[in-house]
Amino acid sequence: KFGEDGEIKEADLANGVPDGFMGLDCGPKSIERNAAAIAKSKTIVWNGPMGVFEMAAFEKGTKAMMDKIVEVTKAGVVTVIGGGDTATACKKYDTEDKVTHCSTGGGASLELLEGKV
Repeated sequence: KFGEDGEIKEADLANGVPDGFMGLDCGPKSIERNAAAIAKSKTIVWNGPMGVFEMAAFEKGTKAMMDKIVEVTKAGVVTVIGGGDTATACKKYDTEDKVTHCSTGGGASLELLEGKV
């Protein structure tokens, strides 16, 4: 059942997503790997949440990534959040002013990358 009250199982690369289930969020290993990649980055362009962040049961990956991106932004990393769903995650977590650039439109993000903004 798709919803916060449905049964939740973890999956891994070796076994995949169990039959009858959907991949709706990152697991702990993916969250850890994403955080390590973010920590090494000098520029981050993020377009697309990690899971169905609108539901608390499936927001761990998106929230963890947002927290890490805010952390590295404070350290001087350029962070660009582009796209409606990811910008909505910024709004949900009140981080719109804690990243370098946040836009609901892909065009504005492209202009930033082109140096027009």
